Formats: sequence, C-alpha cells, structure tokens
Amino acid sequence: MSSLKSLKILLLMVFAICSMLYGADRPNIIYLMADDQRADALGCMGNSIIHTPNIDAMASQGVLFKNGFVTTAICMTNRACVFTGQYAARHGIWQFNRDFSKEQLSNTYLAKLKEAGYRTGFIGKWGVGHPKQANKILDYNKGFPGQSRYFEGDVKEKKGQHLTSKLGDQAISFLKSCKADTPFHLSVSFKAPHVQDSSDIYSDQFPSDPEFENLYSGVTIPMPHTAAAEYHDRFPEFIQNSMNRDRWAIRFRSPGQFQRSVKDYFRLVTGIDSVVGRIREQLEKQNLADNTVIIYTSDHGFFLGEYGFAGKWTPHEVSIRVPLVIYDPRLEKSQRGKSREEMTLSIDMAPTILAYAGIQVPNIMQGVNLKPIADGEDPANWRSSFFYEHWFNANGLIMPTEGVRDLRWKYGRYLVIGEEAEGTARYEELFDLKADPEETVNLAGRPEYKTQLDRVRKAWANWRETAR
Repeated sequence: MSSLKSLKILLLMVFAICSMLYGADRPNIIYLMADDQRADALGCMGNSIIHTPNIDAMASQGVLFKNGFVTTAICMTNRACVFTGQYAARHGIWQFNRDFSKEQLSNTYLAKLKEAGYRTGFIGKWGVGHPKQANKILDYNKGFPGQSRYFEGDVKEKKGQHLTSKLGDQAISFLKSCKADTPFHLSVSFKAPHVQDSSDIYSDQFPSDPEFENLYSGVTIPMPHTAAAEYHDRFPEFIQNSMNRDRWAIRFRSPGQFQRSVKDYFRLVTGIDSVVGRIREQLEKQNLADNTVIIYTSDHGFFLGEYGFAGKWTPHEVSIRVPLVIYDPRLEKSQRGKSREEMTLSIDMAPTILAYAGIQVPNIMQGVNLKPIADGEDPANWRSSFFYEHWFNANGLIMPTEGVRDLRWKYGRYLVIGEEAEGTARYEELFDLKADPEETVNLAGRPEYKTQLDRVRKAWANWRETAR
C-alpha cells in the first residue's frame, strides 16, 4: 500500500472519529434565560392572562419542570451559579464587577463546550464582571456588561429598537452563520422582564416594546391577596423598611401603578416569547430544528406586590421559583408534553447542558444532570432539599439570608451583617408549605414547632458546610 493511500485512509479515520465526536450526532444546544421571570409568568405554568404561545408550545412538545428553583435570587451571583454549576458558597462571586478567575472560567459550561468542538455563542446580559473575559471561549460574543437599557434613545418616547428584539436579531445572525456539520451552542441572556433600574420614570419601570402596547389593555390583573398591609406588617421593622419595600412604592403602591407595572412586566415576557418563536422558525429554515435542544428558564423570581414587596433577594417562593422547559426534538413521542415534579436548581443547568453534549461533567460542579428526567426516567434518591444563600446586602438595604427548602418545610434565616457575626440569626422564618403555600404564617416562634425548628436549623448548618 502506498504511503499516499495510507495517509488518505488515516485522514478518513480521523474525520470519522471527529464526526462521531463533534458532528451532527451531537445536538445543538440553545440556552435561553430570562431575568426576573417568576415561575408562574407563563401560560404553561397556569397563568391564564399572560401570552406566551411559543414557550408554551415548547412545553407541550418537551418537558415542563414545575418545581424549578434558584440557589440565590440575585442576578450576578446566580449567573455564576449557572455558568459553573456551583453554589455561591463555592464560587464566591458576590460583586457585580468581579470576573471569573481563569480556573473558574475554564470550568464553565461554555469553556467545556468550546473544548469539545462546539461553536459557541453568547448574547445579552453576561452578569459576571465583563463579557470580554470570555472572548477566547466564545466564537460569537455579543454579551454586555451591567444592565444595559431597553432603548438606546429616549426611554419616555421609546426611541429605537427594543433590546429584546435586538437580542433576537443577534440570535438569528448567529444561527445563520452556523453549519450543519459543526454542533453549536448559543446562550441568550435576556434583560427582560427586569425593570429599568436607571430609569426615573416611575410610570414606566418596565419599558416594553411598542409592538405589544395594546396587549393586556382590556384585562384587569388580580392583585395578590398577600399584598394586603397586614402581611407586610407581620415582618420585623428592618425587613419592612428594606429595599423590597422601597421598590414596591415605585411600582405597586396604588391599584393604577400595579396594573401598569404588571402589564408591562407581562409585555416584556411576551417580547421574549416572540424571540423564542423567531429562533425556532430560523432553525426550521436551516433544517437544524430536528437536532437542536432548547432550554428555557430564568435567573430568579420576582415579587409582584406580595407582602408589599417588589424585587427578589429573600427566600420566599415567588423570589426563588423559576420556570424551566427542556425541549429535545429527539425525545420519544410518549414522553413529550410531560410535567415533572422533581426539584431542580439553577446549578443543574451547566451539568445538564454538558450532558446533552455528551461531555463529562467536571467533579467541581455541584449541580445534577437533568437529562435522564427529561428523557422520562424516574431517578432514585433524587434531592429532597436544597440550600439557599444570599449575602449581597447593598449597604444594609437588602437583608442577607440563608435557609433550607425541602419538600414541605421552608426555613429562612435573616443574618446579622458582618464577617464577625457569620451565620448569626437576626430573624427566623419557618413555613409549612403544605398547609401554607403562600408563606403567610411564620411558625418559628411557636413552642409547638420547636422540634421542627431545631431540625431545620441542623439541616441549615449541615447544608452550609456541604455547599462549600
């Protein structure tokens, strides 16, 4: 056999191996993450008012996880949790301007996908320092630092293209540059439905796209009954006067403000849904739809007036619950449209993405691969509790908290600020979620629940060490 012929055979073998490892047999993966979208802000999650037909369609064709949670309800820290698959107690990122270390960045799902031969793209709110740190692991980097703005021009007049629409255009641009023989991953991190924090226009805290300005105009959105003053007044004074209350005054103080703010919040979510529809349509045009997994979720929840609050940060359900839809077009028809009750976490996103790509999950990741559940398996010994942590205090305006949430009980521990008082409780909450799902009756101070309180305190102390 000639050396030339031998070389050709060798090259063909190498090409076959590369095709097997990196080619069309490996699915494309798109990860879509909203900002501040609470779990019930989707039609498929039982909201009969909000208009989200494209995400709802993915849920009906894929798998809906009804008990999605975050391990911390603040954007930069939980985004670090998502990228690394780690609790914040391990990755330690609590500042808005802090980049990943080189080692941390090398163990993100984006870096691992790049190493494995995926074409990688990131669009939108990076959230962990500056997105330029990821230039070497991204083939397409349209991430922005900070919060950005919904309109480049005058916000009052809504001048220029809406940011959500712009991110949609960038997603389409990335997809058009993809090739069928190279697997790709695209993460799109929306700003919506986050408020425009820098805006001083109290009547327009959620600047939505004019395309949807008439949507929900004929609807009256019910105010949560826990918005009544009696529920706010049950908190100690330092929680009553926190940033949650300050933000409530801007957005939800009056019935008119509540209707305006929530409708615009819903409009922002509908704007995301429109982009989801555009992405799926483009995948069809390029014959990529049958081999592209799409994951949709949010970075944390959001108060829409409950307890007289706005924002997030605390361990209450509306703050920490998020939507989660996994759509895999390769899934057996018998498994499509299923809802799963297993407790999932934001730290599960990285190992799940890597698992779909066939990449070994690094041992340093603490999350769990959700693919077997999405495929219809019933996992043995699935998690029955998780640790919640939130140490960003905004100069005392946000209360640092930790806690444990299990299948029935919620324990929240409001902490004294200061390293010397690490872990010291300033206030405790204990809720029986089975009897009181809206968390209105704090049982922590009742003698008859002392045994239960002692149990969850011990669980908190154990989790605090485990999470590190």
